[in-house]
Amino acid sequence: MKLLWAVSALLLCCWRADASTAGFIKSPLSQMKLLSDSAQLHCEVIGNPIPEVQWWFVEGEEPNETFTQLFDGARDDRVQINATYIAHATSTIHLTRLTFDDSGTYECRASNDPDRNELKKTPKIKWIRSQANIIVIETPNIITDPIEVINQTAATLSCNLTEPSLPIKGSEWLHNGKVIESSKSTDSAPFTVLRLDKITYSSGGQYECVFLTDPEVKQTIEVKTLPHVAAYKHSEHGNEKDKGVMVCVSHGYPLPTDWTWFKEEDGAQTPIINGTSDKYEIKSTPNKTVLTVKDLSIENDIGDYICSGTNELGTASDKIHLRVRSRLAALWPFLGIVAEVIILVTIIFIYEKRRKPDEINDDDDSGSAPLKSNSNANHKDKNVRQRNSN
Repeated sequence: MKLLWAVSALLLCCWRADASTAGFIKSPLSQMKLLSDSAQLHCEVIGNPIPEVQWWFVEGEEPNETFTQLFDGARDDRVQINATYIAHATSTIHLTRLTFDDSGTYECRASNDPDRNELKKTPKIKWIRSQANIIVIETPNIITDPIEVINQTAATLSCNLTEPSLPIKGSEWLHNGKVIESSKSTDSAPFTVLRLDKITYSSGGQYECVFLTDPEVKQTIEVKTLPHVAAYKHSEHGNEKDKGVMVCVSHGYPLPTDWTWFKEEDGAQTPIINGTSDKYEIKSTPNKTVLTVKDLSIENDIGDYICSGTNELGTASDKIHLRVRSRLAALWPFLGIVAEVIILVTIIFIYEKRRKPDEINDDDDSGSAPLKSNSNANHKDKNVRQRNSN
């Protein structure tokens, strides 16, 4: 009996020891960020049961520290906290639109003590803590030349990092968020240049010069071009009483802010206004426009349609030819096949009809009785002759 009690006490102690175990397997890392940038801290904790994780902001220095718990939506909705509790506890805090007041110490706390949130009871197991600092600094000044490029065939882009206070490990250029491999440099100079020898609609967009400091410092130069409008298909067709769909897309920068459709009639362009009739429906986004023509008519809807896109620099357009087929058009291939079958059957029938009399004649000839032979008469004559000779 005493042995049983001893084993039970040992198991209880082991369970309590296991239940009180909580430890960090990933701690948040300190960061230096630019003003108006964003920051993210992450921590992971194991324990049984799975520990609860909280985030706190520490202000001041010991012994005058103050602690403020951070919740999702705090600081004018600039704080977002995501947590999961599956195999173990994970938690990430996001800080957006950083200000100088966001600089300080952030603390990830974890505990799986059942009394951890009781105000009248002191928890047996204290909250374990892991801290990281976020330092927000002023964004260094970058002078760009030119500030923007407007409808040019070639340009030279340059960036000058004035009074750099951070070590520079190199620089590179980005086009619409993608690194231009040929622009990568390990030079520590606070000046970088990118030459655009030929500017087309595909080379327009946002160019960023990036200085490889900690944190990275960047500035944007916009290269603007006329819109490039192209029909998805230059020839479309539809069946009578059905609907026809025509699509135009646009490339370049900036994308069109306004789309317009026209129909060419007797050399004049008649605008198609969306919503004024059930005949037409226009749906547009900055990079695409779709015109749907309902209840197609051979007499009225066949012709050329023009899509036109306009941005702040000008207008571009393209043309689509719409063809309308009769509703019976789909039957013509089937009728053609039926006609071919009928002609083939007719030829076979005529051939068989003409071939049968010849075969009957051939059968009559082969099946007739053999003609009587004169061999008996010949034998008689032969005998007669033999008798006479005797």
